[in-house]
Amino acid sequence: MSGRFDGTGRVALVTAGAGAGIGGAVVRRLADDGWTVVISDKHERRCLEAAERYSEEFGRKFLGLPLDVSDSAAVNEGMAQVDNEFGRVDLLVNNAGWSSIAPVAEISDEVWNQALGIDLSGTFYCMRAALQIMVRNGSGNIINMSSTAAWEATDVHGAAYSAAKAGVLALTRVAAAEYGKHGVRVNAVAPGLIYNPFLEKVYDQEFFDGYAERRTFLGRVGQPEDVSNLVAFLASDEASYVTGEVYTVAGGSAPHA
Repeated sequence: MSGRFDGTGRVALVTAGAGAGIGGAVVRRLADDGWTVVISDKHERRCLEAAERYSEEFGRKFLGLPLDVSDSAAVNEGMAQVDNEFGRVDLLVNNAGWSSIAPVAEISDEVWNQALGIDLSGTFYCMRAALQIMVRNGSGNIINMSSTAAWEATDVHGAAYSAAKAGVLALTRVAAAEYGKHGVRVNAVAPGLIYNPFLEKVYDQEFFDGYAERRTFLGRVGQPEDVSNLVAFLASDEASYVTGEVYTVAGGSAPHA
């Protein structure tokens, strides 16, 4: 193991974990720390290939779970499959997200519903299903991926995405209050700009040019590993007294208290 936090014998489910970016980095870091990871992703082929690749590399079973998190019935079925396979879900990382940028007056019903369906409802569906297993087992840990878009006053994120990510923060805090007595911790991570190739399809090059110099205190754009390192800590026993919190990973560009 290359990580410092031991997850041996524990099972994590990471949504949108098969591709590049934050999800892939989280899967890799948890795997390095000894976790058995269920890799969930909407893209079936990529999901199953990633699970097979990690299983071979780490010498333990990594289940691939093709899943559309916005489908509540599919989430319930998928979580039941994980429970049947391993008898536990120790960690849920809600990483699935979607965004389309348009001014409020120009957002279609389709865009609004899809953003909230994936970013907020999908987070809720996965939490609801996982919490039933965690309460039964008397322990668990949920890490929800929000965004600095939840509180920034800016036009670069899109209102649907921003609204959904703000909802994730409220959902995180309420769940933490409700389920702490059952041994379950619930926290949120709010990344700023974390580079992955997909963002080049969302923003034009002018958005990236000089971003580090204009916005961050550290003079660089964030990398997926900057987020996965924090997730690894929150997933570990060293964070056993941390719940109901929101952690920003944005190089100082979007402070939040």
